[in-house]
Amino acid sequence: MQRHVSLGTGLLYRLTLASGILECLCFTGVVFGYVSLVFVLEEDGYFSQLCFSIPVTNSTLTSAVLTDCSRQDEQFSLVFTIASFLTNFLNLINGYVFDRFGTLLTRLLGISLYTTGTLLLAFSSAAFSELLFPALSCIAVGGILLFLTNMQVGNLFAAHRSTIITLYNGAFDSSASVFLVIKVLHEEGISLRSCLLVLSFCNIIHLVRTFLLMPRTVIPYPLPQHYTYGLNCGKANTYNVEQFERMRGGAMTVLQESSEKDNMRRTTCNQQDGIKAQDSGKAASFRSCVLSWFFLWQLLWLSIMQLRHYLFISTLNPMLNRLANNDPGLVSQYTNAFAMTQLCGVLCAPLNGLIMDRHKGKPLAPGETAQEADLHSSSLSLFLTALQCLLFSVCASIPLLPLQYLTFVLQVLNRSFLYGGNAAFISIAFPACHFGKLYGLVTSISALISLLQYPCFTLVKGALGGDPFFVDIALIVLSLLGFIHPIYVFIHCRTVARNRKDNTSTDIAYGSKML
Repeated sequence: MQRHVSLGTGLLYRLTLASGILECLCFTGVVFGYVSLVFVLEEDGYFSQLCFSIPVTNSTLTSAVLTDCSRQDEQFSLVFTIASFLTNFLNLINGYVFDRFGTLLTRLLGISLYTTGTLLLAFSSAAFSELLFPALSCIAVGGILLFLTNMQVGNLFAAHRSTIITLYNGAFDSSASVFLVIKVLHEEGISLRSCLLVLSFCNIIHLVRTFLLMPRTVIPYPLPQHYTYGLNCGKANTYNVEQFERMRGGAMTVLQESSEKDNMRRTTCNQQDGIKAQDSGKAASFRSCVLSWFFLWQLLWLSIMQLRHYLFISTLNPMLNRLANNDPGLVSQYTNAFAMTQLCGVLCAPLNGLIMDRHKGKPLAPGETAQEADLHSSSLSLFLTALQCLLFSVCASIPLLPLQYLTFVLQVLNRSFLYGGNAAFISIAFPACHFGKLYGLVTSISALISLLQYPCFTLVKGALGGDPFFVDIALIVLSLLGFIHPIYVFIHCRTVARNRKDNTSTDIAYGSKML
């Protein structure tokens, strides 16, 4: 009977994993396919009243009329700036809601916002272009709420936890291709409204998954024996993160298979960056986590690269128009190429997870904890992500249209590494009971920094006459700061290993002397 339950639970876990990938792939990050949507919105005349004609007379005294749509471009950029800002800034509140109220309430809130956004976008028009602001914002925030509840699925598969977290982040990135599908359907004569009504109807799938394949509270880590949820949740589904952390440090040994495993579990709640709990069974405080160097460098690492990506996406249409000499066919070709590369995010992201999980299954060094091994493994991932951003920034700054194919590839590769690595690092470096709040705080602060994308866009369109060269150079220099974080983590791990080795040598010498 126990074997039957085990098999049923394993099937439940796999269904949750597979359905979560599909959910992230088709819904959560669609707002980042905004480049494809803008192409459709321009054809449908959104913000077209901001375009004006400029009569021009050339040297042969023949007159012509040019259309200046820079203000229209600014409005489209502002829509994306606000939506992307709220996506990350509200994560502070989202993280608190998730930690405090659990999966069920968080998902219901996300589904409500997502449905509202898709319906607003469906019933918007050129005459009501301003509806784009609340529509895209609701879609963005609703999608990130669904995504936040899915990242905990990695806790069900401890040996592949980082790989699954990065896989979900890759699926989140690839969902940007949904707007490409809408663009292709629009070119075939299907209206934008019809596409979005179908997208709204699909929210029924989210509701079914919420009640059948997701827990009411959260999925704890490490996972209790015979943990289940959904229709046959039983008592296991009544845990929340804070309760589980206290249970690990208390007298409730029903969740402990052995004292050795219990000591390992307690160690994962002590951050290795000098954060000390009052005792080994008590998780580090939220305040001590926020004030740690790990958090500071992680914030800098994420903010710089996120700003680069957001500015690239918001300025891509004007850049392609400039490099293609306003050839709509050529611009559409490169827009489709960009959207297609976004689909590859789900393929790129697991590479980062494999890098971070490459040590799993190997014996630990004497005295080394599982968290120390995870941190050491993450330093390579952090370094490769910073290197990708540097190469992406260099390619994006070169005004050569064919080179942008390589820029698109580097962009999706770096983006999939960036967000998957961010979530995985926070889950490794800090206690599980603070994951939602820390993830929300770091993304919220980075969102404030990402607001610089709109002043940069205005500077390029105004004082720099549409040439982003100097802004690109500044961003290349800024991206070099992203290397601080992996170097710090690497040095920290080396220091911990050296101290452990010295302590081991001292203990051996002392033992020999006693003999």
